[in-house]
Amino acid sequence: MSLDARLDQQLAFIAELDKMKAIIRHTPLVDGSRRETDAEHSWHIAVMALLLAEHADEPVDVVKVMKMLLIHDVVEIDAGDTFIYDAKGNEDKAEREQKAADRLFGLLPDDQNAELRALWEEFEERKTPEARFAASIDRFQPIMNNHLSGGGSWKANQVQPETVLTFNESRIGGASKRLWARMKTMIEISIGRGDFPPAV
Repeated sequence: MSLDARLDQQLAFIAELDKMKAIIRHTPLVDGSRRETDAEHSWHIAVMALLLAEHADEPVDVVKVMKMLLIHDVVEIDAGDTFIYDAKGNEDKAEREQKAADRLFGLLPDDQNAELRALWEEFEERKTPEARFAASIDRFQPIMNNHLSGGGSWKANQVQPETVLTFNESRIGGASKRLWARMKTMIEISIGRGDFPPAV
């Protein structure tokens, strides 16, 4: 492949990434003014990983963690954003995202396709220290944003604090005991302030 052809493929993928700026997630901005986009979320958590890597329970390659976080939601260009607590929506999420990964990473030259696809799959499997820590940051950020915005998607989607705690214990607590402890404090404060919907 010529360098011009390689560049064409890289630019096609980069242009496709622009669509992430229009994918609206359930998570609010900290000020509660609107919901964040996939692009904003990916940038935010990559910076969080850079700053918070010292709180991982295991040593991690922070550059690898940041790479995972920058590309882990690329598949939502085709698969859409599935609300984490939506059991029905999550039933076919893996299938939709695998198909999206085939198309989107397939736009790249073969070597970069293989590299980014491997990072995406490593993130999804959560078997390495980097993937576990990346997943913990990916889950910590929406909780932080909901806490700081006064309830955000918890209220909008009738999510109870027990659901947040149960779902995230292994995802956050399994990678960073310090972040898990801070998350529990946030939940306790949010419960006290009435940030969650009334129990049903």
